[in-house]
Amino acid sequence: MKKLIIFGGIVILLFAAITFITSFQNEQRSEGNPFGKDRLSSETIEQLDDPLYQNIILPEELEEKLQAGEDATVYFYSGRCPACDQASPILIPKAEELDIDLHLYNILEFEQGWNDYDIEGTPTVIHFENGEETARITGLHEEETYEQFYRQVVLN
Repeated sequence: MKKLIIFGGIVILLFAAITFITSFQNEQRSEGNPFGKDRLSSETIEQLDDPLYQNIILPEELEEKLQAGEDATVYFYSGRCPACDQASPILIPKAEELDIDLHLYNILEFEQGWNDYDIEGTPTVIHFENGEETARITGLHEEETYEQFYRQVVLN
């Protein structure tokens, strides 16, 4: 019986140590992150060094842009969205190719974006002109569809 208690105690200590180490590593990786938050989801932490996810915009920055009547094209995405994982390697490079400044809004970290911009699902790209929404495209599409959206809506 003593051996069982000792073994159980060791197992509990191991799980506690693993939990602590994982939490500590995630805090270290998210330190100094561009989101300005102390804690990030593990999916966001994985994207911190990904070159596709560097042009992020914070909710306050987007709100300031729109209140100032500026134009903006914003990609609302989530690290937990399988369609976003497929869309990002298509729509982000296509925007760069067309010299479009595509801002990335992480809706997983800033959930108020769902309500603030009436997001029904991700991925969603919204184009704003003079601070007002003029068009959006939602869901996973072929490269040609994103290019057509960019050319007809953003570049016109």
